[in-house]
This record gives sequence, structure tokens and C-alpha cells, in this order.
Amino acid sequence: MSPRVKCACQSCAIRGFVGPAVVITVGVLLLLNEVAGGHFYFGNTWPVILIVIGMLHLGSAIASREGHVTAQPDPGAPPAPSTPPATGNSQTPYSAQGQ
Repeated sequence: MSPRVKCACQSCAIRGFVGPAVVITVGVLLLLNEVAGGHFYFGNTWPVILIVIGMLHLGSAIASREGHVTAQPDPGAPPAPSTPPATGNSQTPYSAQGQ
């Protein structure tokens, strides 16, 4: 197994915060529900999770991708099968069905 290359661009760094941010947001909303005596009922405040996810994805889209590392194919993996070029006259065993 080859070592995993981690991208250090700002866009990928922000995208990496989505999971932890959602967990923290859910925890804060549940804590507010318990501490405030039900004033911040989770059933009413769950859209905050969507707002946090949207803000992080927006920040990721706006952030710089300078230095972005794309995934390299595994050299030990077999090559992808090549497909023959499509012709307009290809016949399949099912081409006449449903006409």
C-alpha cells in the first residue's frame, strides 16, 4: 500500500473541518437544549447544522487551491480497461427489443 499524500491547500484544509464542526455544532445545540431548560429545543435549532455545513463548503469553494495535490493512481493496481471507440452502427443482442 502506498503512503497517502495529504493536500495542504486552503480549500482542502477547510473541507477537512466539516466533520468536526458538525459534531461540535450538534454538541453545542444539545447542551443549549439541556442548559436553557428546553428554550433552545433541538427540533427547532437543527437548521444551524445545515448553515454550518454550507458556510464551510462556501469557504472551501472561495479558498485558494494553490498547491493542491491530486490523487495519484496506485502503481500496483492493474490499468483501467480501455473501451473501444463507439460507432454509430453497433449492434447488441437487445437492440431490436422494445421497438
